[in-house]
Amino acid sequence: MNDLLLMCLIAGRRAAIPAALVQSVIEIDQITPIPGAPDFILGLTAMRSQALTVIDCQIALGFGGQEQDSDRRAAVVQVGGHSYALLVEEAYDVGEARSDPIEVPGGFGHGWQMAARGMVETDCGPTLLIDVDALVAGPVARAA
Repeated sequence: MNDLLLMCLIAGRRAAIPAALVQSVIEIDQITPIPGAPDFILGLTAMRSQALTVIDCQIALGFGGQEQDSDRRAAVVQVGGHSYALLVEEAYDVGEARSDPIEVPGGFGHGWQMAARGMVETDCGPTLLIDVDALVAGPVARAA
């Protein structure tokens, strides 16, 4: 498996999003809350006049939310015809998967077990491969 991956940091873990699914990486300045939305959906932001639903990946994985700082980065993806900004702690490189995915080890927690397609070897070391659809679905949909 030599697929390109966007290397990022989510919930303190090295993670990767298949680069073919990433439209761009953006900095988010302003998020407009959506009343009644689940807690992992922070609200809406805009990119080139396009509305993006902002997903807090940490909350979607079942962890606490990110601290609100001024330097928020997100990977823009499309799922089911809708555009999402996946909020990550860092987006730092594009690299290759050097192995096929293996099962996620047990100590990572239920959220990672549900939202990772497995673990792959990269130049940075073992990395969790994100299942974008599962992450966007959030913790409630995965638990059902």
